[in-house]
Amino acid sequence: MRRPSLGSREPGPFNPRTDSSMTERAAHQPVVAPGLPEPVGPYSPGIAFERLVVVSGQGATDPATGKLAGPDVATQTEQVFRNIRSILEAAGTDLDHVLRCGVFLVDMRDFEAMNGVYARVFGDHRPARTTVQVASLPHVGLRVEIDAIAYRP
Repeated sequence: MRRPSLGSREPGPFNPRTDSSMTERAAHQPVVAPGLPEPVGPYSPGIAFERLVVVSGQGATDPATGKLAGPDVATQTEQVFRNIRSILEAAGTDLDHVLRCGVFLVDMRDFEAMNGVYARVFGDHRPARTTVQVASLPHVGLRVEIDAIAYRP
């Protein structure tokens, strides 16, 4: 029996003995960068799946001190990108291969300062991005958190 094409409305029959695409499981691997702060919850700093790397939201904790990098959003955004860069490098990629970022700000009035650092960090590279204001973040004084999706070249 032939499987319908992707444009078909009806799904084809599934046979676990002959349909290996449904039974093969691609492995995903946690990505942990040495020296980064421990996550605040039960999650991995990053996950790699084939060439895709998903980085969990990173705050501005300086791994050397265990404290926030500073009180202002520009300093915190710099540290956030250092943390993201560490995770990407541990996964075998870098900021040049980021496809998308999600930016979470406690106060949208910090947008301009965050955006200035963001533009400098990425240069001419322009990943897709969503920026939203949130009620709070999981660390007293934390003003920005950023997550990212990248690929391994």
